[in-house]
Amino acid sequence: MDYPFEFNIDKGIDAILYIIQNGAKPTFHHISKVIYFADKEHLQKYGRLIFGDHYVAMKHGPVPSEIYEILKVTRGDKLLSCTPNELVDKAKSSFSVKEKYKVNQLREANLDVFSESDLECLDYSITKYGNLSFDELTDLSHDEAWEATTENELIEIEYILATLDNADELIDHLQDQYPGEA
Repeated sequence: MDYPFEFNIDKGIDAILYIIQNGAKPTFHHISKVIYFADKEHLQKYGRLIFGDHYVAMKHGPVPSEIYEILKVTRGDKLLSCTPNELVDKAKSSFSVKEKYKVNQLREANLDVFSESDLECLDYSITKYGNLSFDELTDLSHDEAWEATTENELIEIEYILATLDNADELIDHLQDQYPGEA
């Protein structure tokens, strides 16, 4: 199945801020895992990802690839040739990175970019996962989707869907988001 979502830069940047300002540990690892679990919760309940990001199976669990790039660019890592300057400017005016992996918030999150269901699932994930230890988050995120993927490769959306209780229903929905239309 083709990846049926498109990454939303504004939601990605504001999610980083929202996660930090609502009490999760402000590290790359915690932010990435809170986002992964929020996306899975939203996908199961509402049939779509919050951010539209792709996940990569990295050593310590799934990582949202675009959000990870935003964090790395803000830290000062080399820009990818495809990284828009607008994204870099937005990110650097929103947060900074200190001590290699710690994110420092520079402004409040803009909640207008989120739907009620987005915030519901973000809040759920922040509460449940935001203050777990590095090892606890790593263990929990090493789910079947991560296990089915070679390290540093893209996790197929079907693998993520397979970890959810309503996988068959979601696959049908994502393959035909507009049933009855010709």
